[in-house]
Order: sequence, then C-alpha cells, then structure tokens
Amino acid sequence: MKKILIIYPHFPPSNLAGIHRPRLFAQHLPSFGWEPIIITVHERFYEETNDFDLVKLLPKGLRIEKVKAYKRIGPIGDIGIRGFLQLYKKANSIIKNEMIDFVYIPIPSFYCALLGRLLHNSTGIKYGIDYIDPWVHNFPGSNKILSRHWFSTKLAKILEPIAVRKASLITGVAEGYYAPVLQRNPHLNTQAIRGAMPYGGEENDHTVATALQKQPYLFKKVQNKMQFVYAGAMLPKAYEPLEEIFKAIAANKNQFNDAEFHFIGTGKLANDPLSFNIKPYAEKYGLWNTIVFEYPKRIPYFDVIVHLNAADAVFILGSTEPHYTPSKLYQAILAEKPVLAVLHEKSTASAILKESNAGIVLTMNEENIAHLQESFLNVFSAFKIFIASFKKEQVNKEVFAEYSAFAVTKKLAFLLEKTCLT
Repeated sequence: MKKILIIYPHFPPSNLAGIHRPRLFAQHLPSFGWEPIIITVHERFYEETNDFDLVKLLPKGLRIEKVKAYKRIGPIGDIGIRGFLQLYKKANSIIKNEMIDFVYIPIPSFYCALLGRLLHNSTGIKYGIDYIDPWVHNFPGSNKILSRHWFSTKLAKILEPIAVRKASLITGVAEGYYAPVLQRNPHLNTQAIRGAMPYGGEENDHTVATALQKQPYLFKKVQNKMQFVYAGAMLPKAYEPLEEIFKAIAANKNQFNDAEFHFIGTGKLANDPLSFNIKPYAEKYGLWNTIVFEYPKRIPYFDVIVHLNAADAVFILGSTEPHYTPSKLYQAILAEKPVLAVLHEKSTASAILKESNAGIVLTMNEENIAHLQESFLNVFSAFKIFIASFKKEQVNKEVFAEYSAFAVTKKLAFLLEKTCLT
C-alpha cells in the first residue's frame, strides 16, 4: 500500500464537525490501496468538550500519532497554531524515516495548510489541501477595521498563497470552496490536480448510535405536532433567509400551530448553552418557545443522530452562497426522515433532494430572498401533504450512492493516484 499522512489537529474524541472528514477518509482509504496515518493533537489539549463515544467509530488498526500543544495565550486559542510546531516535527520525522507517498491537510484549522509547504521544502514530499471551509472569506465583522475578524481576513490573504504555492492537489467539499483559490493562484490550474468531494454519509454511524441506546433529551414527542430538527451551526449568510421564513410564520401562525422547529447546536460558542443565535429572531417575531426552540450548545455526534431519529422531519436551511452543500442532507437520509429544505438553486443538494424523492426543497438565489415569505408558505403546505404519505421506501437511495463515505473516498483515492503519477 501507498502511505498517506493526514494532518488534522482535531480527531476523535473531539466533537467538532470537521473531524468526520478525515475520520471517514481514514476508514475507507485502505480499500483503495492507501494506508492512512493520522497526525493530530492529543485530546488533553483541546478546549472543547470531548466525546469518547466517537472513538468507537474509528477503524481497528488505524495508526494515530498524537502530539502536544502549547496552552492558549490570550486570544490565540486556535489548535492549529498552538500545535503547529509539534505537528511539523512529528510529520517531518515520519516522512524522513518512513516511505510516505503524500501529505493531505484538511482545513480549518487554516494555519495547518502551511505545514504542507514547509514539509515539501524540507523533504520534497507532495502535499494537498482540502477545503472544508473557504480560507479567504469575508466573515461578519471582517469589515470592522482592527477587529479580530479583520486581522484574520488580512492574514488569510497573505498566508494562503504561501501555503498553496507548491501544492499538488487542491480539493474541497464543493468546487465553490476552492474555485476562488485557483483564481487567486492561477498557476494551480496547471500545477495541481483538483476535485470536489462532499461530506460522505456513513450508515455504520447510525448502526453504532442505535447500539448505544441513547434517548432524546432536548425535546419530547408531542402528539399532533410535526417536530422538525435543524442540527448544526448556522452559516453567516443563512440569517437573511431565516428571517424571511420567520416573518412568514409570524404572519400566518394558524398554519403553523401544529409545527415545532428545534435548532440544535446553533450557538455562537460551541460549549455555551446561552450563546443563542436563533432566539433573538424568534423573539422578534413572537415565535420563541411556541413554534421555534433553540439549544445553542453543541451536543455529541451520536446525540444529534438520536434527535434526528426522534424528529418527524428534518429542516435544512442553506446559504445564499451557491457553493454550500449541506452534509446535514445525508444525515437526514440515513435517519430516514422526510426533509424540508431551503437551498440555493445552484446547490448540488437541491438537485439531489428533488431526484431522490426524500423531501421538498424551496430554492432561492441572491435576488429573490424578498419573495421567500410567500414561497415558504406554499412549500410548507405542500410538505404537509408530502409528510402525511411519506414512506422511507419511496426514497431513491441510488441517488445518494455516490455520496456515501465509501464512494467519496474512492474519488479521493483516484485523485491521489493521479497526483502521484504527475
């Protein structure tokens, strides 16, 4: 087998969403002739709450090399910065002492992308960067001069060209995540292999969740109520469509008396149960604790699955950015729940949802946000009819075959082989 170093500073038992990307790649890469070696920071240096149940999802025999990290210094808490030197030393040692064929670095942490360039300079190893999120990006607050986000954006514009300068492979959750990188660094169009791979769904995760026999605790089943779950962080550009949807509900409450929308893990801070993001909007339109509920703190991965299973349906709210493809969609399908989605018309998830007959999708673009209120009312009425006759057997799972973790990893393996041949 060829050997690939995957450098990602968080790994199970970390409960951050990003860990599932390298975890699933590591699980399936051996099926395609690649032996993964994970280099990560030891969990005792994580600032977030760990979830040791996640370790049960790791394949037996997976080699994991854990390093130390420095303690937080003031605002510098990013694990990629605190563990940067130690990650570099461990990777450099392994490359120099073993036959390693490739280094692969999913980001964020964005600063870890620089490890690829440094390791290439010291050993000549080929490296690739996987964009789970865009690096150079205008986040809310980026325009406020001298703010933390302003500095982060300025620094990203300086560091990204350095990190990708010698990259042999550029991938991302969707093409839109790395297309601007190619525009800013046009040499990559000929130098690097490129490819988009969404988050893959893993059916075994749901099997393990069932075996753990956990019970939902955030809400209880209410008779004659249609309970929706939205699980995961809120995107910066999802609040505008969210507010239009809340306006529609507030103006037509009689149509939503039998509905509840439960937002889980949507807070500003992962471990703060009071860092509400949804509540202010729900209170503004008189929906709080009657139709709209929020549980801001991030809960363990298996607990998310349990609450998806307990819900009547899954609510997915996308972004006004066309490249966003929600991994939540695959979790909803694996939970075998009908899906009500509001997505950008160019999102690949929109077409998938329509083709699979797994739910109903309301498409939007940057120009028609103002018309979402009327459209959402119509779609919600149609969804009530859809859910009343929904049977999990009606879902065309073949549409999702190419989005399984196995299929997604197969594509990565193809790109790796292609990269190593160039």
